[in-house]
Amino acid sequence: MTDLESPHAMPRLIAFLSSLLQKAAESNDLDRQIHQQPQRISVFHGLTRPAISIRSYLERIFKYANCSPSCFVVAYVYLERFAQRQPTLPLNSLNVHRLLITSVMVAAKFLDDIYYNNAYYAKVGGISTMEMNFLEVDFLFGLGFNLNVTPSAFQTYCSYLQREMMMQQCPLGAVEDGRSQKLHLICFNEDEASHQKQELAV
Repeated sequence: MTDLESPHAMPRLIAFLSSLLQKAAESNDLDRQIHQQPQRISVFHGLTRPAISIRSYLERIFKYANCSPSCFVVAYVYLERFAQRQPTLPLNSLNVHRLLITSVMVAAKFLDDIYYNNAYYAKVGGISTMEMNFLEVDFLFGLGFNLNVTPSAFQTYCSYLQREMMMQQCPLGAVEDGRSQKLHLICFNEDEASHQKQELAV
């Protein structure tokens, strides 16, 4: 178990992931408005922005899903892979909640020996079981069924998240370091065991 997976670190991880996703959604929302780009509608899109915040939603998932801490790191990996494979479907305020609940559920099914069924996750996510089923299928096809995360890849993501969390806590951190406020994620070729930072862009 990495430090990031310890129980006392989870609330910080949830808060940090929420912040990353919030920034990505807001950035993509603004980008679309500025460039007046037509939006590709998918099963992940709601008609309106959910009243519940991304942080509260993720905290709710954490509270009721009872999945292993690793699931949230792997769900983050899945969201990045989905974004890379589906560039015309950027993360935004209308789809981020459904993508979140789906990514955590898929991660739990892949990683954990014991996990709840789709009906339970649907209740946690505030959607119907039928919709949860559709979301799962679309998410899996969107990932190309690429669910495996190697130990080295998992450690790379954990190290990246830990580093960014520490920098965020630093008084002279991200606000004053001149870095872009856009969400940066790790994108790497697992076969070559190399990686690089890349923006989750539209």
